[in-house]
Amino acid sequence: MGAALADSYRVDSYRAVRALSEALVAPLSDADATLQSMPDASPAKWHLAHTTWFFETFLLRDHLDGYRLFDERWPFLFNSYYEAEGPRHPRAARGMLARPAVSELLAYRAHVDDAMAALLGRAELAGLIELGLAHEQQHQELLLTDVKHALWSNPLGPAYALASPGAGSGGETGWIEHPGGIARIGHAGQGFAFDNEGPSHRVLLEPFALADRLVSNAEWAAFIADGGYRTPALWLSDGWTWVQQEKIAAPLYWHEGESFTHAGWQDRDPAAPVTHVSYYEADAFATWAGARLPTEFEWEAIGQGHDAAAGNQLDEARAVLPTGSASLFGDCWQWTRSAYLPYPRFRPAEGAVGEYNGKFMSGQFVLKGASCATPRGHSRASYRNFFYPHQRWQFTGLRLAKDI
Repeated sequence: MGAALADSYRVDSYRAVRALSEALVAPLSDADATLQSMPDASPAKWHLAHTTWFFETFLLRDHLDGYRLFDERWPFLFNSYYEAEGPRHPRAARGMLARPAVSELLAYRAHVDDAMAALLGRAELAGLIELGLAHEQQHQELLLTDVKHALWSNPLGPAYALASPGAGSGGETGWIEHPGGIARIGHAGQGFAFDNEGPSHRVLLEPFALADRLVSNAEWAAFIADGGYRTPALWLSDGWTWVQQEKIAAPLYWHEGESFTHAGWQDRDPAAPVTHVSYYEADAFATWAGARLPTEFEWEAIGQGHDAAAGNQLDEARAVLPTGSASLFGDCWQWTRSAYLPYPRFRPAEGAVGEYNGKFMSGQFVLKGASCATPRGHSRASYRNFFYPHQRWQFTGLRLAKDI
């Protein structure tokens, strides 16, 4: 790609990503955008500000001579977890930030965007700019899932936006077989990837098969009807403790024959993929079904032959619902049985940005694919999403695997 074309691509990508974040917040009132329904979630307007803080801190402050912070008090409010950047407002108290208002944060974004225009053409900063855009895309998905949880917490069940549910694909499960052997895993070559996707390395796979579709709501309802949440033999010890303590009896957002969606309460489509299940639930279902969860390496070995930009993913600001498709990507992130750990020879980046992924490699599990809330083009076969095993407010589901 020529220098002029590369500059134009960065400018267009920057503008598109930044515009989508603001479009996602547009349907919300200032009160909606301030809600924080649990410590794992963040207010929508905090996502707007934090993604802007990232560009201001790691690009403008460090690489644009003469740049002055929009407001010297705001780094304390909008730093997330970067210890190298100093003290910050407590994560669980982000919903107490009634001010600054959304209008002020939009002015902050405009200020930073204007200043960033001077850096978008600098080739030596291209990698850091791309990291900032990928970071913002992650927060776009988080924003949508955090808004969903906040609105679900309201007894009125308000809608974020109107949507027409699609017809789930359902059908019999087919299997994609893999002969096993040595597979090359992790990102290599050209193109952006997060540091936790590498280095590329070899793994040895035994012969296996991966289901050609996601587990459906109907299948999950059968699991419930068969006593799945009442049968300790199906569950990991920690999972069974979690079920008992939290009184879990169904996926998050299920109530009788309905599910809460971005469009409010909707009749649940039996053929649509089940979502908002924890790792514990996914593992228990796989045991009940006489199968298992894939490893992240098995999933990636098959995913390398599929189009990562296909399937039900996010293209514009709208209500998002899992609908089901033939793609390996889209609808929901898929739990694997792999612990989130560093690859051989992994080294975090120098400086504060080295805190991005590496320091979280403890106690979490890897998810693969993409969801209906993932901006299209954001994911890859090598992409490693990760969450704690009890978490399920994200669009998390499963695809079965088996030994052959």
